[in-house]
Amino acid sequence: MEQAGQLYVVAGLGNPGERYAATRHNLGFWVVDRLAEAGQFAGWRRERESLQNEGCLEARRVLLLKPLTFMNASGEAIAPVMARYRLPLDRLLVVCDDMDLPVGRIRLKAAGSSGGHRGLASIIAHLGTGFARLRVGIGRPDPRQMSVIDYVLAQMNPAEQEAFGQVTDRAATVVRLWLREGLTAAMNWGNPKEPPIVQSAGST
Repeated sequence: MEQAGQLYVVAGLGNPGERYAATRHNLGFWVVDRLAEAGQFAGWRRERESLQNEGCLEARRVLLLKPLTFMNASGEAIAPVMARYRLPLDRLLVVCDDMDLPVGRIRLKAAGSSGGHRGLASIIAHLGTGFARLRVGIGRPDPRQMSVIDYVLAQMNPAEQEAFGQVTDRAATVVRLWLREGLTAAMNWGNPKEPPIVQSAGST
């Protein structure tokens, strides 16, 4: 096992491949991409079951992760990294989409259940519940118009992509606050209720 000093891990959840790049289920990937642009990072490389990008952000040593296992097996990619560096769970922040939050709303939590999110469920199965998670709201579709699976895996239209780009920027700011000032400060800034910024497809 390797010693990591003050290494922090930010894992964005999504599905690998161009087919899924512009889908709601890949917003976790979007956020870690924003963070890679904002800091001093070496570049993405494949290590086992994930893409990894190590560098410096907010005066912290940070490892960005994109699991390549597909969403429902995210824990298989993240758990070996935590074990390799012998990191406590309070050094891990997972970013994912959330249908139970309105579109455009974000929420940071210190720990908890999966809330039905299969990517989080996989991580919990491997690591337990004691890691922070940042949820990015995507809303729920009208079931008369679109199934949940179709909704999370559908390609977003240009207007939705632009709107979710704004949400991604705000989520990245919350992650940077977590790194710089800690969980409580990041929760205080990121969690106040704000109105959705875009209507979700398939909703009324």
